[in-house]
Amino acid sequence: MQYRKGNIGRVFIVKVEHGDDLLESIKEIAQKENIEAATLFMLGAMKEASLVVGPKEAVLPPDPSWTEFQDGREIVGIGTLFKDGTDPALHIHIGVGRGEETLIGCIRKNGEVYIVVELIIMEITGIEVEKVPDEKMGLKMLKFLK
Repeated sequence: MQYRKGNIGRVFIVKVEHGDDLLESIKEIAQKENIEAATLFMLGAMKEASLVVGPKEAVLPPDPSWTEFQDGREIVGIGTLFKDGTDPALHIHIGVGRGEETLIGCIRKNGEVYIVVELIIMEITGIEVEKVPDEKMGLKMLKFLK
């Protein structure tokens, strides 16, 4: 285990509107506001999204199991944002539901908002960290720089 201690910096309240791409909206704000590290909280609804819902088998590197929806669902989510070189790297898990069906996964693409997603971005300051490729894991993982 590794860890560092930081502080809460700026806090952004964002209304992501109907038809917007959730992931692109977060990246746009991160670049515009020069956010290097943050935690994300969100709730609302999405028209469609593609999610990784686990590995096909519990091996390294993982082979992701994908699913998608295109029928409008309620969401609640939490995530992180860290720099990947000069770009923001997002890791967001959402729970989605429609009727009695519930699904949880890591949103990776096609995240179109339905009606609204209310998003809180809490910037983390005082920690130098970024996402870097990890060959063993086959993913970009956190790396503390100091």
